[in-house]
Amino acid sequence: MALVSKMSGDNSELVIHISDRFDFTLHREFREAYENAAKTGTPSRYIVDLKGTEYMDSSALGMLLLLREYAGGDSADITIRHCTPAIKDILAISNFQKLFDIEGMAG
Repeated sequence: MALVSKMSGDNSELVIHISDRFDFTLHREFREAYENAAKTGTPSRYIVDLKGTEYMDSSALGMLLLLREYAGGDSADITIRHCTPAIKDILAISNFQKLFDIEGMAG
């Protein structure tokens, strides 16, 4: 499965793990992951784990921005972790380090 989400026991943190390709085919699953998590308790922290993700397109960037908006905009606590060098390059070119905490990149 390309997307798996897991809420922490105290409902404070949602981890969304994406493997293989992060593109438009995951749009519905990605949105449902954070919207469904809010039904059991609104997490204060979101982690997007890209371990195993080898491809990311512009729609994935849009999905991350939608998550940021959903999670509170400028006050959102979102970490993107386990990025490959190629994905870090995409995020850097898009200046996402200014909007998200990206492990291994300075904001």
